[in-house]
Order: sequence, then structure tokens, then C-alpha cells
Amino acid sequence: MKYKKYFPILVVLAFSACAHKPVVSNKADKKITTKESPAWWYQQGQDKVKQLALQNHFPKHAKNVILFIGDGMNISTITAARIFEGQSKGEKGEENQLSFEKFPQTALAKTYNTNLQTPDSAGTMSAMMTGVKTKGGVISVDGEITIGDCESGMGHERITLLEWAEKNGMVTGVVSTARLTHATPAATYSHAVSRGWEADSDIPVSERKKGCKDIARQLIEFPYGDGLEVALGGGRRNFLPSNENDPEYKNKKGSRLDNRNLMKEWKAKYKDSQVVWNKKQFKQVKAKKTKHLLGLFEPSHMQYEHDRANDKAGEPSLKAMTKTALKVLKNSDKPFFLMVEAGRIDHAHHAGNAYRALTDTVELSQAVKTALKNVNLDETLIMVTADHSHTFNMAGYPERGNPILGIVKSPDEYGKIAGHVSKDAEGKPYTTLSYANGPGYVDGANRPDLTHVDTTNPDYKQAAAIPKLSETHSGEDVAIYATGAGSQTVHGTIEQNVIYHIMKYALTHK
Repeated sequence: MKYKKYFPILVVLAFSACAHKPVVSNKADKKITTKESPAWWYQQGQDKVKQLALQNHFPKHAKNVILFIGDGMNISTITAARIFEGQSKGEKGEENQLSFEKFPQTALAKTYNTNLQTPDSAGTMSAMMTGVKTKGGVISVDGEITIGDCESGMGHERITLLEWAEKNGMVTGVVSTARLTHATPAATYSHAVSRGWEADSDIPVSERKKGCKDIARQLIEFPYGDGLEVALGGGRRNFLPSNENDPEYKNKKGSRLDNRNLMKEWKAKYKDSQVVWNKKQFKQVKAKKTKHLLGLFEPSHMQYEHDRANDKAGEPSLKAMTKTALKVLKNSDKPFFLMVEAGRIDHAHHAGNAYRALTDTVELSQAVKTALKNVNLDETLIMVTADHSHTFNMAGYPERGNPILGIVKSPDEYGKIAGHVSKDAEGKPYTTLSYANGPGYVDGANRPDLTHVDTTNPDYKQAAAIPKLSETHSGEDVAIYATGAGSQTVHGTIEQNVIYHIMKYALTHK
């Protein structure tokens, strides 16, 4: 027989197929009360498909656009934050969903810069705001420039979606937990051949003399429409002169060499404007009477969400800033564009600190939820994405509901007895979360024994395989979530610069 030698294998496969024949229930299963029973899972999947099939089709034209950026928010961050939030509510966690995970439209974005396989925030956000991919390290200029060469950037500025919006009579806003002059928010309103040129003192004298303006100055001297209506975030030092004390920290001064106080200039430039720098002032803002609002809550970046309650002068949450921004933007009947960034997810990852990255991701989810409560999706497009990824990952075989920040515990080899601590080749426990590189580097056999270590502590640094003072970005695709008017075009795997075109198409398509 031609296949005689394969006969034992075929018998095994046939027996296996019979043994694993799908169980089909003939019961109606109309009243399923046991959560996560086989019947429940089947019914849940069936109900979800029906829900998707009946999904309301939003209008193709959007009056307003809100773009949320989770800086450095890779898919592992989203998954871990989903579990983290669920477990904080007493659930197992895996079944939880962040607010934006419920959006009907999803896609993947390729994040590389024109000169970098693994990108930086300046080049990626510039792509999203101008529709053109560019080099890493530059702000809303095309890739035909020399980084750090002022003259090379002249004539290569690309108008951003926010600038286009102001030119076309819309009202605009930028919210970030990072410095307002940092790469992601800066790419919405400024242009620079170096992302580091946040204040005039950051620009080499030779380049300053050629006429290049620093990023903070560009925010104040914004030439389109009537200027940004809302700008909330950190970075106060870049708006204050070097001979002036910071209002919150008397031992710190501003960074500007031109002796300009740009906070005062904002107040003088705009009628019915407000400038705030602490939580008390922010809470006193009368949004309905404010046409231009500038909030600068830290000399550098704002606090992580976990640390915000300990801030000396107090500062608002990302959720609160999003709500106030929308109130100010909705003072008129004009359409609006708003960018909201959870900038410190990225910084926590660079520090190898999963706890703070996850708490800031959960806060981003809360900010998205706030936006959903304050807009009409029949006229508003909401998109949530990341500028790039990180080397953050989930690994091992932790059992269902295992603390996401804890050490890996798995069922025994028969899958019956839960709670067995998984150990590496050296007989030591390890955590579910880790980094490919970073400050939490551990040296193989010298890796510490975590048996009595509290890996859920907010200050714990997850293990890293390669030593780096600062953990790096990674180059894989990032997720895009979308809902509301004009969201139908969000699907597939796209180049990151297409995000700009999706937003503009939604605003212009009739």
C-alpha cells in the first residue's frame, strides 16, 4: 500500500478529530445565567455579531475632530492597561475593555520615519499632522531638510491640520501631559528642523541668527485664524525669561534668553483670555466666558497620574483638561479640532516603569470617555492611536486573573491546580511584564529572586534583557480606534501619514 508507512499517523489524526468533535447544543439557550459557561461564550459571540451587523452607520462628513494620542502606547500597553483597570475594579481583568476598545472601527498604522526603522515622536506626529512622512527629530517639515540646519527648513514647512483648521474658520485646541513644546503637541502648531528647539536658549546662536523661531514663541505668534483657543499642558519654563522665578518653584527660573514672558503675552494678545498654572486657578476658569485659555502646570512635564495628588500647587487630570477644553471650544457654533495627548505613557516606559505607564493609559481611557459624553458622534470624528511603540511586552503563561504586575503563576502541568509559581531555568520566579531593554536590566544567573519582592509597587522597574539608561521605542505597528462621523475609512494597515488624510477627508467630504 502506497501510504502504509503513514497509516499509524492517520489513525491517530482520525481518532483525534473524533475526540475533539465540536459540541453543538440543541437547546435554545435563551436564558443563560452562568457567566463564561460554554453556552455563555457561544451566545456572547452570537450577540456581538448581531450588534456589529446592526451598527449605526455614521455620516461621512464630520463637523469636528478629536485626535487622542497615547504616546508610546503599543498594543501590549493597551492589553495590560485593560487588565490593570479591570483588576482595580475587583474583576479578573482580561474581560475588561478600555473606553476606546469599544469603537467600531480599527486599523494598524506603520510608524517608521523616512530615516528611521524605529521612529521618534517628532517624525511620527508630524506625519499624522501634515500628511507627509518625514525624518525623526523634526517638527512638521518635510524630509528634504538637514536636521539642525535652520536655512534648510525654510520653504519646507508643511501646513498642519490644526493650522488648516484655523485658516478655515474652525476653533482649535491642544492638551498634553507633556510639555506643550514637546514633540507631539509641537507638531500641531509649529515647524522646526530640530525638536529640541523648545525655547530660544535651545537654539544654537548661529542658527538663531538665521531667523529660526523657537517652538514656544511659535505658539504665541501663531499666524493663522485667531490663534489656538486652548493650550493646556506642561513646559512653563519655555515661556518665562531666564531672570524670572517660576511661580510654583522659587528655586527654578525660566529658559528664555530674549526676556519675553510669553504667558503675559498670551493674556495681552487675546481678548477674554485666561492664563492659569495651578489646579485652583484651573477650577475657577469660567469656560463659557473664555475665548482663549493657556494652562502651563509644570516647568517641564506634568506629573504622572499616580503622582498628581502629591503635586505642590496641584494640577488637573487629563480627563479634566479634556472636559474644559471641549467647553471652551464649544462656546461658538464653529467646528473644532482638538488634539489630546497622554504624553507620559512614553516617559514611564522609558523609565522601565510599567505601573505608571498603565495608570496613565487608564487615564487616557477616562479622557476619551469624557469626550464621548460631551460630543455628538453624528457630527464628530474621534480617533485614538499612538505615535509609536515600545519594547514593553507580556510573556510567560500566567493563569487567568493573575495580577498583571505580579509574578507569573500558572496551573500545574495537568491544568488542575492553580497558583503554581512559574520559574526560569535558574529556578527563580519572573514577572508577566518586562522590557527588551532599559534601566531594569538583569544579568542572567544574577537575576534577583523575586519571591519576596513586591513587583506591584508603583516604583518597581520591570526586568529588561539589555542594559539601557532609557528604554527605547520599538518599530512595530500601532493600533488606531475610531468612531463617529467619518470613521468608516479607518480600516486595514495604513501608513501613519494617512491618518491626516482620514481626518481632513472627514472634515471636507460632503
